[in-house]
Amino acid sequence: MILLKNVIIVNASSDLNGKKRDLLIKNGKIEKIGLSIKEESAKIIETANLHVSIGWIDTSVSLGEPGFEERQTLENGVKAAAAGGFTTIMLNPNNQPNPQDQSGIKYLKNVTAHQVVSVLPVGSFTLNQNGEHLAELYDMQEAGAVSFYDYKHEVTNANLLKVGLQYASSFNAVVQSFPQNKDIAGKGMVNEDIVTTNLGLKSMPSLAEELQIARDLRIATYTNGRLHIPTVSTVEGLKLIKKYKKTAKNVTCSVSIHHLSLSSKELETFDANFKIQPPLREEKEVKQLQKFLASGVIDVVTSDHVPLTIEHKDLEFDHATAGTIGLETAFGILNQLTDLTTTIELLTKGYSIFNQEIPEIKEGQIANLTLFEPDTSYTFEKSHIVSTSKNSAFLGKPMRGSVVGIINNKKALWNE
Repeated sequence: MILLKNVIIVNASSDLNGKKRDLLIKNGKIEKIGLSIKEESAKIIETANLHVSIGWIDTSVSLGEPGFEERQTLENGVKAAAAGGFTTIMLNPNNQPNPQDQSGIKYLKNVTAHQVVSVLPVGSFTLNQNGEHLAELYDMQEAGAVSFYDYKHEVTNANLLKVGLQYASSFNAVVQSFPQNKDIAGKGMVNEDIVTTNLGLKSMPSLAEELQIARDLRIATYTNGRLHIPTVSTVEGLKLIKKYKKTAKNVTCSVSIHHLSLSSKELETFDANFKIQPPLREEKEVKQLQKFLASGVIDVVTSDHVPLTIEHKDLEFDHATAGTIGLETAFGILNQLTDLTTTIELLTKGYSIFNQEIPEIKEGQIANLTLFEPDTSYTFEKSHIVSTSKNSAFLGKPMRGSVVGIINNKKALWNE
């Protein structure tokens, strides 16, 4: 039994939004909400300026297991997610083997069952993610897959995306399509701008993203299938999506926290932690992306967490693998860029997008909660990293807000 004392509720859809209350959690449920609850046998959680919201969901998380356990095991990934305030994560098919049938999804569901963090597996869109034949989409959804995605691989075959969206729509499934045209991107590894030109790095224009988004939106119009465009990183891409959303509701998108806060200027140090896919954009583009946060165009903000060992990162920039961890830092960065209500909305809207039951802060409901203090300031250091891999692009960056703990699946986990 847990008693949360004097917590400020952040839940825009609730009459309790902004109010200070006590919450009694018993047997995994919210037993009682009141002004002053007394329960001697309960574990009391009470700190200054303690806030509570429904549990946060990260829609783009990669872990090492299965296949690359040295990067991050599922067990360690759950701890990192909890440290970042996430009670639910969507696990990208970025492993070996990648789930592409019912057995692959069932394995991930079984091995992560009974964890404090709910792990929702994403299945491959095509067999072996080679873009030639659809994977077993329906069977995977029946086994528990929440979406289908060839992780960081664009769907080159437009007809295959069309057929996949049509097929998936018959069972209300969401297909994800990575927004990058490989012909335009070529072998580029950074954004095409003045900074990267001066550095002499192989670059790709933002046009590579914009063209792919324009094509995918047109296919979504034709099929009326549910399309999610992950990790959009360009203003023009968001403008295309904004225009589409004026007349249709079947397309959603995410933006990663690093594209909202870091620019290609970071590359001047040649630090491979800033080698990311899609690449970091120029500073003025980042500032413009931030203006979309409260517009409703960006549906969710994701950490796009990609753990990589030192063998993948401590290399010349050209040879390093793209990706950064971000579970532990997503809230601390986003909380600086917009107001608290918008921050929580962007960290929780993924439930409705991917057909998950939306938690409620209400008596009698299952407790799926994130507890946090929104005004703490600190500098993110290596000692703050819970993930096995330490490839963070946010080392040395200021943070605002800290996570106290999470309650989910009849369990609780508290940060020290």
